[in-house]
Amino acid sequence: MSAKALAKLINERTGGHKVSMGLILGSGLSGLVNAVQNPTYIPFSDLEGFPQVGVSGHNPNLVIGTIEGVDIAVFGGRAHYYEHGQADIMRLPLETIKELGATSVFVANSAGSLRNDIGPGDLMLITDHINLSGANPLIGEADEKRFVDMVDAYDPKLRQALLNGAKARDIKLSQGVYAWFSGPNFETPAEVRMAARLGADAVGMSTVPEVILARFLGLKAVGVSNITNMGAGLSEGGLSHEQTKQVAGEGAEKFEALLCSFLRQLS
Repeated sequence: MSAKALAKLINERTGGHKVSMGLILGSGLSGLVNAVQNPTYIPFSDLEGFPQVGVSGHNPNLVIGTIEGVDIAVFGGRAHYYEHGQADIMRLPLETIKELGATSVFVANSAGSLRNDIGPGDLMLITDHINLSGANPLIGEADEKRFVDMVDAYDPKLRQALLNGAKARDIKLSQGVYAWFSGPNFETPAEVRMAARLGADAVGMSTVPEVILARFLGLKAVGVSNITNMGAGLSEGGLSHEQTKQVAGEGAEKFEALLCSFLRQLS
């Protein structure tokens, strides 16, 4: 089903509710859909062509409503490159919210920190990214729009609004560069050391494909990492998805406060 057809179906469900921003939630953050006022829940399974989410800690629903007066479409979860081997797996969902009127997308993830001053439970505003996966969602795109300018891929005005929102709520919000590894295995200590030397401050398995697609589609992008662990080799003990979900869930209240304060800055 095309994005236009999906947008028509969604409009029928919501009574024509317009959308100005999309929000893609990461592992352990799916409970934030409860922050949406006057919500309409639409299962991904009702939206032909939407990817099915197969990772625990994600909520496979599209939720349309408002948060702090901003009309928003919340993806309770995302499909990852490592689930299907498709870097462009989130293209149709992003095309659909654009058809609904969205001009920007907020991308959240859970990530591992490479810096001692950013630890589990902290939030990091993404200023830029490094694609270490070897994949790209625009491979095979025939249109010359594929040559996307990635300078300021994370919109400076939206980043400033997030910083202002964090200050208004006295929330610590670090800033840094996010590096994308394909997953699903966690990075090795050697890969973490490499990423740090290349200028990364956090590592994860998502977000970069959505931001590339957003810029390709003409959507502004902004992103925040919910730090759930230190990168491999930077702390004692092993890494697990259960740990990621647990720590992300513990930080969800702080993330929700930041999100609401950010959206107040926009409204």
